[in-house]
Amino acid sequence: MAHDQLTDIGACVFDAYGTLFDVAAAAAHCKDDLGDKMAPLATLWRDKQLSYSWLRSLMGEYVEFWQVTQDGLDYSLAALGLDGDAALRQKLLDLYFKLDAYPEVKGVLTTLKTAGLKTAILSNGSPDMLAAAVTNAGIGAVLDDVQSVADVGIFKPHPSVYQMSVDRLGVEAGRICFMSSNAWDAAAAANFGFRVVWVNRFKQPPERLPGKIVTQLDNLSGLPELLGL
Repeated sequence: MAHDQLTDIGACVFDAYGTLFDVAAAAAHCKDDLGDKMAPLATLWRDKQLSYSWLRSLMGEYVEFWQVTQDGLDYSLAALGLDGDAALRQKLLDLYFKLDAYPEVKGVLTTLKTAGLKTAILSNGSPDMLAAAVTNAGIGAVLDDVQSVADVGIFKPHPSVYQMSVDRLGVEAGRICFMSSNAWDAAAAANFGFRVVWVNRFKQPPERLPGKIVTQLDNLSGLPELLGL
């Protein structure tokens, strides 16, 4: 991959869930409770969480992501016949505030900060969810900003969400390198004008959506090299 694709970058902005933090971690920590329903629950919960965020945005019915997260879980528990277990529900929700960061995250963020780049999270997550995840991962010191859609009252992929990073970091869109593991988020951010690296952790095919990404990586460890650091 040629480094010249990502020169003149002033800020690196990261999606949170699935990109920095492992969203399957909550279900994985409840493996003993869930058994063979662990993987189906993790997948369905994430799918519903996202689809509810998009549907609410289209309906003009914004609520914080924490509410969408609970609604998605409640649907998924009911679909898998687990909705009678209040203790399991609470355990899964509590774990969402302690999601594991992927192993390379802290080192990569440290490298970027040391090189003088601005670093930020731009996420659908509620401010308290993001604060807890950042604290749990120990990455607060290597982030300049943690941006939540709560400030604009609509979820990704609405353009006003991506505009927040431009405004708050004081860096024009074309000088912001944006990373997301969600192909739809990567496409939308590229369509907005960011230089986008799709962190394709789950080996998915590209979405058929507007927006041209610069390249894709399997995880974040290749990012510093891509930026010529």
